[in-house]
Amino acid sequence: MTLKTLDQKLQRISQGIDTRNDFIIADAKDADMAFGAMAPGPKRLAQNKDGDSQSCNRYKTLSQYHEQIREVIKQQVVDIMLLSASNLERLGIDEGLFKNSPITPAARANDTTDIWAVRGGSYANHPSRHFRTATLDHIKYGKTETDYNKPYTGADLGLYSVTFTNNLDQDYAALEAFHKFRLEAEAKKFRYFLEVFNPNVDPGFDPQKTGAFLNDSIIRCLAGVTKVGRPIFLKIPYNGPGPLEELVAYDSNLVVGILGGSSGTTLDAFQLIHDAQKYGAKVALFGRKINLSEHPLAFIQYMRRITDGEITPIEAVKAYHGDLARVNISPLRELKDDLILTENKLTY
Repeated sequence: MTLKTLDQKLQRISQGIDTRNDFIIADAKDADMAFGAMAPGPKRLAQNKDGDSQSCNRYKTLSQYHEQIREVIKQQVVDIMLLSASNLERLGIDEGLFKNSPITPAARANDTTDIWAVRGGSYANHPSRHFRTATLDHIKYGKTETDYNKPYTGADLGLYSVTFTNNLDQDYAALEAFHKFRLEAEAKKFRYFLEVFNPNVDPGFDPQKTGAFLNDSIIRCLAGVTKVGRPIFLKIPYNGPGPLEELVAYDSNLVVGILGGSSGTTLDAFQLIHDAQKYGAKVALFGRKINLSEHPLAFIQYMRRITDGEITPIEAVKAYHGDLARVNISPLRELKDDLILTENKLTY
């Protein structure tokens, strides 16, 4: 099996000898566990006679989604490909796309109610509740397994998600479920990274305290977890430089990663990964920002060039638009509009 860049980078990070080239990038293609039929993204119509390209209210198919994933795997720029268990089975187990790839496959190991974003649904308006669709056996082997010393054919890595809401009953239940998951993961030799969202409902405190609440919740919930049960890294929202620096400084053995969130402008995405790295993050997991871009492969390439220090976010946006023009892809926004920061937590 081909050496995985994720494992090599994590080893250098743990030894304290990593460079900016060891920044870990993940493409999150697990949106079908949240958005249903909307997951692959909207279709873009062919250019009309005036050269305009428009989005319609129809979405790409699952087959087209699979093809997008195959293209990213073939590109070999990201370090992790995060999928739903069913898509991991099709692309990883059935097709074997990760067998000779430096990219590490991963699957979403639980799907809490705050990510249930179906059309007409109101689940995200309620305090997050724990739920698990996938089983660890099916993620690793595509079937129920009893001998965990056997080589796996799927993935030995998953995303586990927790959302603390400052509600005692809900947070207690979430931690109980997390405890059970860790014991099962340890027994079945399954690694995980921990996603912790900001509260998805009003937590009853000043929004400016969100970063502090998140940091304290993460540190508190992991304080009783020994090395064998700890996540290999975190996936959290970017709440600004201060909260990120605080969490990174608290425990040098805790590898912190940021999530991408909503699509936004191209500068939003490029500035986010730049700022996250600047203030101590070692990982970025982008889903919608990649999937909803006009040219995902070029978008990913510029993310890597930014973290490698080859180009600034503003330069990357301009170069990205140049690439779109060369391949005759009409941008979703004019360059001047795509150079606007709309995320208020980002620095200039």
